[in-house]
Amino acid sequence: MADASDNQHQTVGAWAKRYYFANRAMMESILRPYGLGSTQWFVLYELVNTGPTMQRDLAQRLHLERATLSGVVATLVRKGLVAQATGADQRQRQLTITDSGLALWKSLPDPVEVTKAIALEGADPAEVEIAIRVLRSAAERVEGNVAD
Repeated sequence: MADASDNQHQTVGAWAKRYYFANRAMMESILRPYGLGSTQWFVLYELVNTGPTMQRDLAQRLHLERATLSGVVATLVRKGLVAQATGADQRQRQLTITDSGLALWKSLPDPVEVTKAIALEGADPAEVEIAIRVLRSAAERVEGNVAD
């Protein structure tokens, strides 16, 4: 028989969190042989798909603290995968993927597609769409009610 305390873990938020952590762990295992972490992958993804980007804009798009992104960017710069240039006001940094970064990118498997294929194997596409719509709507409502 299930413990009564298990009921608190049968929420959308608890399952979303569990899925997030499981998904992140799988992404990390896929990227580890390439010397990348999932946050580094997302930075490269943005630079490949968006082009040169101001670091502060990237932090907002990836929902990362500036200090966290600074560390990730410093690592990518040190690895020669990203170039960082001073912006016009000398305080902002513009990020660009390097030729080495683009070459690595082209050799990577897409961890998002791999995890999606595994996690959603056999799932009804209509149910997946409902789950996306419900979670997106819930996230937007919560974000809209969080005091800055």
